[in-house]
Amino acid sequence: MVTALFLTFAILLILGAPVGIALGGASAVYLVGSDIDLAVVPQFMYAGMDSFVLLCIPGFVLAGNLMNGGGITDQIVLFSNRLVGHIRGGLGLANVTGSMVFAGISGTAVAETASIGAVMIPAMRKSGYDAPFAAAVTAAASTVGPIIPPSVPMIIVGTLTGLSVGKMFMAGAIPGLLLGIGMMLTVWILARARNYPKEPWQGFGALLRASRGAFWALLMTAIILFGIVGGYFTPTEASVVAALYAFVIGLFVYKGFKLRQLPAILLESAIGAGGLILLVGLANVFGWILTSEQIPQAIAASMLALTTNKYLIILLINILLLIVGTFMETIAALIILFPPLLAVATQVGIDPIHFATFAVLNLMIGLTTPPVGVCLFVAANIAKISLGAITKAIWPFLLCNILILFLVSYIPALSLWLPSLLFR
Repeated sequence: MVTALFLTFAILLILGAPVGIALGGASAVYLVGSDIDLAVVPQFMYAGMDSFVLLCIPGFVLAGNLMNGGGITDQIVLFSNRLVGHIRGGLGLANVTGSMVFAGISGTAVAETASIGAVMIPAMRKSGYDAPFAAAVTAAASTVGPIIPPSVPMIIVGTLTGLSVGKMFMAGAIPGLLLGIGMMLTVWILARARNYPKEPWQGFGALLRASRGAFWALLMTAIILFGIVGGYFTPTEASVVAALYAFVIGLFVYKGFKLRQLPAILLESAIGAGGLILLVGLANVFGWILTSEQIPQAIAASMLALTTNKYLIILLINILLLIVGTFMETIAALIILFPPLLAVATQVGIDPIHFATFAVLNLMIGLTTPPVGVCLFVAANIAKISLGAITKAIWPFLLCNILILFLVSYIPALSLWLPSLLFR
């Protein structure tokens, strides 16, 4: 029945079914064929979703949608453009910078691709950038979102393992900055090679005005991070604070939306968050099946049978997750693979927070890797180009991100220094 489980899962993915449906369908085939009472399905689904920490997800999704509707995203993009737009390839640099700022609020890569891409991709095309490059920059930069805190995948990891979400948030800060800087360098190199345009320097006055406009957006990031690190509220409470803040600033300061638009924003957020949480529940059923068949234990035993060298284990884990990330959605991959791989990592002396950081970073790269790179689909749709076109354009950024991944994997201080400094 294990063969039927994986075969059904693969067929549903190939047919284009959402990952959650593929996980649920494969689980159903296994359970029916195994004569197991189907009552376990709602039991394990509920067990997977029954977590206070998971309430972060609707909060941060709502905050991101309120940002878009309230004009906060536009202010972030304007500020980023005034800051770096005058450099060769400036709009591409502004795209990455905007994603780094937006990352401190939304915590999700797909939301970032849609929000930043809706503004930046048309602007870049209008300024003379080719569409595949504009879409590739947007998709690649969005992977910073779940690394720079807050991070929905790290919330999932905390739910699975009991690791401190606050520590994991801080562990992602420096790797996220490195990721952003690496992509900015890639944009600049490609821009010089291809002679992409640059914006005229608007002067310090324009930069100051843009920074004033973006002040409230930047303050939102500071409130979230310092509130969590300072112990003033939990990550779940931080998501509610972020949503309330985005509502007040969008409605009364930027005046980007009217009260009559609020029901539509709430409905969109509920659908998005509901889809994510349903995926968590279905992935938990799938993960229970794998555990009952002792597949995670077999994976762990196989790795440890090959080697117990810490550095080789890091390499094997990264290769495995890079492969998995090309065809499996991030949250599903975390629920299924993170616990057994964490067991392997701790056995060879890898710090759990360090492991969580490079594992999440690894799977974020999968969001921009064909064939199931969700951010690729979103960016290509906005740019109105084919998946093949954006796939060709994304490779320089993928190589850059993989290089950063290995730096973070083999230099633990990059992820552990900040948590050790702030959490004593």
